[in-house]
Amino acid sequence: MATITYRSASCIYEGSDKLAVDSLNLDIADGEFVVLVGPSGSGKSTALRMLAGLEDIDEGTIEIGGRDMRGVPSKDRDIAMVFQNYALYPNKTVAENMGFALKLRGVPRDERRRKVEEAAKLLDLTDFLDRKPAKLSGGQRQRVAMGRAIVREPQVFCMDEPLSNLDAKLRVQTRTQIAALQRRLGTTTVYVTHDQVEAMTMGDRVAVLRNGKLQQFASPAELYDKPANAFVAGFIGSPAMNLLTAPITAQGVRIGDDSTLELERDQMTLLHDAGLEQVTVGVRPEHLQVSDSGGIDVVVDLVEDLGSETYVYTHAGPGVQLVARSLSRAPARLADTIELRKIPEGVVHLFHPETGERL
Repeated sequence: MATITYRSASCIYEGSDKLAVDSLNLDIADGEFVVLVGPSGSGKSTALRMLAGLEDIDEGTIEIGGRDMRGVPSKDRDIAMVFQNYALYPNKTVAENMGFALKLRGVPRDERRRKVEEAAKLLDLTDFLDRKPAKLSGGQRQRVAMGRAIVREPQVFCMDEPLSNLDAKLRVQTRTQIAALQRRLGTTTVYVTHDQVEAMTMGDRVAVLRNGKLQQFASPAELYDKPANAFVAGFIGSPAMNLLTAPITAQGVRIGDDSTLELERDQMTLLHDAGLEQVTVGVRPEHLQVSDSGGIDVVVDLVEDLGSETYVYTHAGPGVQLVARSLSRAPARLADTIELRKIPEGVVHLFHPETGERL
């Protein structure tokens, strides 16, 4: 086990004039489960590959256990990689796949078998050790890939979107198993995904990247409750936070033609001191409710009934779209004109209309 430190680490691909990873700074504690998340092209996989030694560190440094990794070959970094496509040998059994790296190291057969059986027990693979990968399900193959990493007893696990090839139900099941297994082993883990639900449910802390730059590195709760900027606010959460730029009025901000979203007094003071005429406001769908006693006038575009809750997708004018959550079924119908109101304990987030930074 080891700490991991990114110090202004940068990477640029040959032929490109733009950094794939731009001055990344992260301090990852020993035994911590950290998730790198972001849209396609954000640099999350490149950052992981730099850690694993599969991409060069063009500027800055990356340290594992206090040791500078610049120029250190991947095989000498004491890391284990789990890929999206499993990367199993089809002609070898599960046991042979899991123990192959140990065989290459010259580990005696009895010790190899013991370590493989211990890992198989952890992963519920004991009954499949003599099978070939073709006879396994997708989830079982991914557990074999995990087992191959576990038997090596590395300092660091590097996982690059390992659940992308699984169906929705199996993804939920497998991510729960991975998170629980990491807690038991206590191995420092860096996990890459584009799925923010995975990031929020698995990571001790989450690093949100965009265009190669770190946007925020915090616990899932802090990312959700206090996003550093409008990008993080809109990326974290499902459905996404309602974000819109609106003119400031005496009581709050004007939504649509003549509706007002009221703000707290300290928020109005903040906007006045900033000298802004417009502001980007953000409200989570669960902080808006369908009202029959005043609020923001909207037209219903879609009603998404999920059984335990319903999401109402609406618009309050051109380019002004709002999503609200309701705990009752069918709170409105398509094309109805309704009113939305912020719940009493609801939070309105304020962001600079030009920079997107949190005010």
